[in-house]
Amino acid sequence: MAQGAAAHALTVRQGRWAEGKADWCYWDAAPLELSGRTMGLVGSGRIAQAVARIGRALGMAVLFATRTGGRGELQSVLAASDVISLHCPLTADNRELICAETLGWMKPGAILINTSRGGLVNELDLADALNHGRLGGAGLDVLSLEPPPAGHPLLTARHCLITPHMAWAATSARARLLETAVANVGAFLAGRPQNVVN
Repeated sequence: MAQGAAAHALTVRQGRWAEGKADWCYWDAAPLELSGRTMGLVGSGRIAQAVARIGRALGMAVLFATRTGGRGELQSVLAASDVISLHCPLTADNRELICAETLGWMKPGAILINTSRGGLVNELDLADALNHGRLGGAGLDVLSLEPPPAGHPLLTARHCLITPHMAWAATSARARLLETAVANVGAFLAGRPQNVVN
């Protein structure tokens, strides 16, 4: 995607680095420098706050679009951001929040990251934006239908990396998830609900 890591790793395996290059490094396209860029986070919960800390550590300015900020805030954040990362639950109000209209608010060349919920994105509109060079790329760990059927438009979209809903798959992460679920049930039975989502 932005750095072309997968494509460059493939060319190294194919011998391109060793064969036709006298230099100690090479690249097909200039890598994207994140320092000085702007990261827009849609949502402002615990995960979004952790991502914001990472963005700031990389020298990025960080903006938040929140549910209470409305469409005006969303438009402002999308228009100002070089990297947009989604961190909100899927609700009836935000289904396909990222669609032709909101993709049009984004900077040309912006990168969209979705590790939240697939239904937040109109996938046909995203594929169209990628294939027409409107966006610089997309990194997705979630899709609206998982696994994606043959012919899914994002499987062949330009500059689109898709991982198989595995951001949560580390053994330690799954263990914490189970421990939290057990603790939630215990707290509920004891009359002290915790981690309540309203």
